[in-house]
Amino acid sequence: KEAVDEFFTRFGWKVNYDKKSTVWWVIKKPINISFIIPAYNCEKTIEQTIRSIYNGNLLGGDEIVIVNDGSTDKTENILRRLRHIHKEIKVINHNKNLGGGAARNTAVSKSKNDLIFCLDSDNILSQNSVPELKKYLIESGADGASFQKLRYFKGSTRNVTHEWVFKSGIVTLDDLFSSNRIPGASGNYLYTKKSWKSAGGYPEYAKALDTWGFGFRQLATGSKMVVMQKSSYLHRYGDDSYWVRSFKGNEVTPIATKIVLEFRDLIENKDVGYLTHDRKWFTNLETRHIHVKKGKKQPFYEIILDSINHLWKA
Repeated sequence: KEAVDEFFTRFGWKVNYDKKSTVWWVIKKPINISFIIPAYNCEKTIEQTIRSIYNGNLLGGDEIVIVNDGSTDKTENILRRLRHIHKEIKVINHNKNLGGGAARNTAVSKSKNDLIFCLDSDNILSQNSVPELKKYLIESGADGASFQKLRYFKGSTRNVTHEWVFKSGIVTLDDLFSSNRIPGASGNYLYTKKSWKSAGGYPEYAKALDTWGFGFRQLATGSKMVVMQKSSYLHRYGDDSYWVRSFKGNEVTPIATKIVLEFRDLIENKDVGYLTHDRKWFTNLETRHIHVKKGKKQPFYEIILDSINHLWKA
């Protein structure tokens, strides 16, 4: 029953159960996506990003929710023009810059659909890639699904300089505490609005770690995250990016510590002390892992989930 409930309530569907006949049923409803884009001073890139959504990724019932986070360039004018052209676009304006975490939370809270794809305002989706990712999320019983590759580019999308490659399959807290190369570090992936609510949203104090912190919160609150093999999107690369500047300025570890200590009960006691005293633990994850307490396993959960998948396809 728990597996059935988790599978269908991800999309806001009610599971009906008749105790007398021991029959359960759900009424299928459309599963649509709200693409959210936090936008700040992105006049040079935002149109290309939006065009990539329309390149085989936006289906009927989907929407695009853009939060203009107090931009001081021509971003607001561009978004106003695009909103008049495309009925699927919804624009929300922050009177002042509140940061990426706040912009993402505003976008999700104003979205109408039960699936969210967060896309940064300078990144590019591959053609027809999101529908396949949605199918993978649904059939895997996951609450979040990521592409496997980040293909970094400079200037032209044909100028791919390097790649980040995630391991395919399930992502765990152990993975998050073994490497910085996990889906939350990029933040551009698909997830359920239910998992956003369970996680308490993006940490708005986290600056460049808002998406990493959100990914951590999702896993810490029980969301299942998966990575779809042989899939990718284009991630713009720059030495002056917010993420790179934060790493160079040694800002990330104190913020990561604050995020993780919200769930200190999940961490082995010896490592809680390490987190609080070592100001470089976050950048040293590849060599010094953080250990997570092991909970009880559910041995038949995956078998039940496989049966539900057969029913879903039927």
